[in-house]
Amino acid sequence: MNQILVTQKLYITPELRRKKKMYKLQFFISVLVVCLLTSYYIYAEYDRNKSEEVAQEILEEVQFQNLTDNIVQEDTTTRQNAENVIIVAIEDNEELDSQIIEPTKPVTTQTYTTQKGVSYTIESILNIPRLNINYPIISETSEELLKISLNKYWGPGPNEVGNYCIVGHNYKNKKMFGRLNEIVSGDTVELTDMEGNKLKYTVYDKYVVDPTDVACTSQLTNGNKEVTLITCTNYGQQRLVVKAREAK
Repeated sequence: MNQILVTQKLYITPELRRKKKMYKLQFFISVLVVCLLTSYYIYAEYDRNKSEEVAQEILEEVQFQNLTDNIVQEDTTTRQNAENVIIVAIEDNEELDSQIIEPTKPVTTQTYTTQKGVSYTIESILNIPRLNINYPIISETSEELLKISLNKYWGPGPNEVGNYCIVGHNYKNKKMFGRLNEIVSGDTVELTDMEGNKLKYTVYDKYVVDPTDVACTSQLTNGNKEVTLITCTNYGQQRLVVKAREAK
């Protein structure tokens, strides 16, 4: 019996002790990484939910507040070009001349101030009934604004002749444009301006492009009113583009 115990003890070498310590350390690091990733995911989800609450508060305010309150007039042509014209992106196969679109009228916007004192300027509301996508469109775009709601990326005022381009995040929790990939040709897209005018658009195309391909923002619409919806896809490596045209 003593011989067996001595033999077993002899097998516990310094090298074996070192390996056991390494295994324990690796296990501890693995648990720590899992905890950190879990905490990050929980925080990110919390942050997204808080941003979603802000977007829905804005939506309710825009829909039910008297539209004569906090209304400001903003000339989109002044915002986009000091020469009082809009310079638009063109397809790659077009000549390198920018198309000039004469301004129509100032865009009616509505300013909403949150309880924290942060103000957002809204110029339209996007609704895709079948996908339950219903968000206010912030009149500018930035990383911070994209966390709050959908953003206007390019184009004329809402429901005007031209290509009204909207960008938004593709969240796994289906918020913002998280369900945009489910859209199909023939679906209805509704756009309401801040004067209460609503137009319906019919989806006619959906495709994926590289981030550097901005042909979808072209204003060459043959005098039609169009809406272009843009979001990330394929883990942010590409962009999903949805095109819709005013329903006749």
